[in-house]
Amino acid sequence: MKYLFLYLLLIPYIVSADTSVCYGTTSNGRLEDGVQLPSKGDNFVGYSEIARLAGRTYVHSEVKTIIVNAYKALETEQPDKVFKYAETGWETGGQFNPHKTHQNGLSVDFMTPVINLEQKSTHLSTHPLNKFGYNIEFDENATHGDLTIDYIALAAHIVALHKAAELLEHDLWRVIFAPELQEKLFKTQYGPYLRQHIQFSKKRSWVRHDEHYHIDFSIPCKPLN
Repeated sequence: MKYLFLYLLLIPYIVSADTSVCYGTTSNGRLEDGVQLPSKGDNFVGYSEIARLAGRTYVHSEVKTIIVNAYKALETEQPDKVFKYAETGWETGGQFNPHKTHQNGLSVDFMTPVINLEQKSTHLSTHPLNKFGYNIEFDENATHGDLTIDYIALAAHIVALHKAAELLEHDLWRVIFAPELQEKLFKTQYGPYLRQHIQFSKKRSWVRHDEHYHIDFSIPCKPLN
């Protein structure tokens, strides 16, 4: 009984040590106790070990839990699909060039899922020569070389992220993906769910957002002092 009592006393310290605190907004904010996303999992990888070592893959702890749980759910939901995350932010947040957001641990870029000529799920190539994938452009047929956007995997991932966020009583604030490509997402089996639950940005961003999609998570933050 005394060990149980001691454990209960320690719970607040255990939780606080693992829980980030965000301040301000995605475009004007900072982060306390940011955590780094895992470099890889059974169905996902990070976009660059160089960027990881440079400290560009930190997020709010709740965002990390949401992302990892969503990937885990996709192992069952879409077992043949693979995924890759991209830029997130600094451990302490703040200005994160060249991005206009990514400042408080709630913004994450994900590389667009693709399929090859054999209709197999694969990763976009991300390396310094193509600006870690951000220099990739898809044509009017949603193709880049022998790769084509995998709208099913992309839609499934957004749905999985939303469901994982809801389990923690959070939400997705918005999804930024090229407006001219969004209709293809709504034509997948996940379309009705996306229309009901996801807020897609309808205006063009300063970059196209075809080779990646940007997601801002909705988690309560403290005012920026």
